[in-house]
Amino acid sequence: MHTTATPTEPAALPAASLLQLIWLASPALPIGGFSYSEGLESAIENAGLASETAVAEWLLDQLHITQARGDMALIARAVDAWRCGDLARVRTLNDWVLHTRETSELRLQAEQMGRSMAEWLRNRHRGDGAWMSAVRDLAALPPTYPVAFALAATVTQAPVHEALLAYAFGWAENMVQAALKSMQLGQSAGQRILAQLALAVPAAADHAIALTESERQAFSPMLAILSAQHETQYSRLFRS
Repeated sequence: MHTTATPTEPAALPAASLLQLIWLASPALPIGGFSYSEGLESAIENAGLASETAVAEWLLDQLHITQARGDMALIARAVDAWRCGDLARVRTLNDWVLHTRETSELRLQAEQMGRSMAEWLRNRHRGDGAWMSAVRDLAALPPTYPVAFALAATVTQAPVHEALLAYAFGWAENMVQAALKSMQLGQSAGQRILAQLALAVPAAADHAIALTESERQAFSPMLAILSAQHETQYSRLFRS
């Protein structure tokens, strides 16, 4: 008698971990992400981004070139460092973020969102002695956002890959909202752009995890130029 083998399904992420990751990815998280466009507003003004297609391509490039090769790769390492209690390693990674921000507004963004994430974690885990100790270590750095996000992801107990999915989708949603506020794009166009980014996020997470220490980089000269131009842009909505 022939029997049909049932495919083995991957173990489901515990509901508590999944909900905490969704929480971390939410634009409603009070860390100020909505107030930054990370060069997008300047690109619309100075680089001719004038259509849905152009914005989608620009954000996809930013996902793969700057996020996957830089902050996402760093978060993967920082999650491991937090889980091992390796504070020296955490500090080294935090310093890397500060030293590789190429303009003052990008550095200020990393610092402000890092402080806000640390404060959110402090309020969220008040009374939990073990986690409050880690939050105090974070606040003493002082923290940058990728390193603070890594600690928040550690709290969820989720695998690194899933943590990176949450980070990248939260970033993508903020960037799409920045585009909708900065130019004449409707909600449907925004959803189409977000769909393209969502499809690309898993591969970006895989790439970030696979990078060795020496392969991580923060080299995006055009983004740095646009960010520098944004610092003196006459009319603007966003802080970066």
